[in-house]
Amino acid sequence: MRWVLVAAMVIATVAADLLQSHEMKRAGEQSVSARGLARLLHVIARRRLLILGIACNAVSFLTFMALVQTEPLSFAVPASSSSFVLETLLAKFVLHERIGARRAAGALAVLAGVVLVGS
Repeated sequence: MRWVLVAAMVIATVAADLLQSHEMKRAGEQSVSARGLARLLHVIARRRLLILGIACNAVSFLTFMALVQTEPLSFAVPASSSSFVLETLLAKFVLHERIGARRAAGALAVLAGVVLVGS
């Protein structure tokens, strides 16, 4: 059951981050002023994929809470870090971001840590 929760949390986290990044890049830079905040809230309300990303964040949070209830925190937090690896790959291939050698090496180091903690 713990790996089902980890998988659900990672998938929800990755989906949330990708959807939010995609939609906020489409929306462009927003002002921090009160007027800018009102415009940002208007942008959020009109973007379905952004709202779906926020819902995925909620699923991620709830699955993390369920995981922490059944597993030690020393397992739950490192296991959730596997989302970094998947997000790095998807950022390159879906969002077409440049991933340098240092960032790729960092993602692989995280993956190695997840494997060590999970065994």
